[in-house]
Amino acid sequence: MQDTASLAYSLSQQETGWRWSIYDADGVTIADGANPSQADAQAEVYRRLQRGGADDR
Repeated sequence: MQDTASLAYSLSQQETGWRWSIYDADGVTIADGANPSQADAQAEVYRRLQRGGADDR
């Protein structure tokens, strides 16, 4: 589990919805995905940050 204080995220709009990524302190992508709306993408990022950020792998 990552220290959420050392994580960053990005949201970007695409033609088909919103892409999001979560990065660790070294700038390495530790999770990413896409959602149909900005609100859904933001909610997914927050949900993952509460769990430490990483993908469900």
